Amino acid sequence: MNTLRVLIPKGRMFENIARLFADAGFPIMLADRTYRPVIAAPWFAAKIMKAQNVGQLLELGSHDAGFTGWDWVQESGAAVEKIIDLGFDRVRIVAAIPITQDEAELRDKTITVATEYVNIAKEWLSQAGYNYRILRTYGATEVFPPDDADMIIDNTASGQTLRDNGLKIVATLLESSTHFVASSAALSDPEKRRHIEELSMLFRAVLDGREKVMLEMNVSEGQFPSLVAGLPSMRSPTVSPLYDGAGFALKIAVKASEVPDLIPRLKKLGATDIVEYDLRKVVP
Repeated sequence: MNTLRVLIPKGRMFENIARLFADAGFPIMLADRTYRPVIAAPWFAAKIMKAQNVGQLLELGSHDAGFTGWDWVQESGAAVEKIIDLGFDRVRIVAAIPITQDEAELRDKTITVATEYVNIAKEWLSQAGYNYRILRTYGATEVFPPDDADMIIDNTASGQTLRDNGLKIVATLLESSTHFVASSAALSDPEKRRHIEELSMLFRAVLDGREKVMLEMNVSEGQFPSLVAGLPSMRSPTVSPLYDGAGFALKIAVKASEVPDLIPRLKKLGATDIVEYDLRKVVP
């Protein structure tokens, strides 16, 4: 059997990815202090690694596919193929300076920039016309200014940590989220490519299912046309006649965000016995 060797990041990304695998039908079992989880499929071999290393390891060919933030793909310059943007752990890579600092004054001197994103920082700083030297950090980048750095380039989800440390954002360099990526070599192998594409399809189905719910309702024959005309739906609703010709039962999949406005509208259009329930997967 042609084993698909998958890298899963440790830390905060792991929980979302483990849940995604479980919802797709492949529960992950990981014992304490181990780095090789067991996934419920005989063609998987998984390993836990830092997200920063995933892209380069795929490019080197020691693994076939993996999960990492797109910021780390950009930072490493790794030649990997984007399969699907999972949308987890969304962050911005930003440049930030002390809130009391005038950005224009920084352009008149050589500034110290603290960052984990050395390559991304160098490219942006050069294009922006700064004179700079890079101070490579290993976490807690926001604590460096003002004593040890004039500027930081770091990731942020809401910007609150930066504000709490007296910093203001002066530029957004890129936006990032967790991606499912693969090596070109793996995609050139027919069996591995099939596994990767099937995983991608299941992941998309799970993600679509999380955004939608199913609504079921009954409606009288006389109110049926106006109700159907007012329905949002992925496709035409599923319609079944009720016993003794008392009307129809309808079933539609809708975005969960639409439900608070939709249910009162459906009631006005004559819907009764409305039932809402979650979807596990939606496969177009």
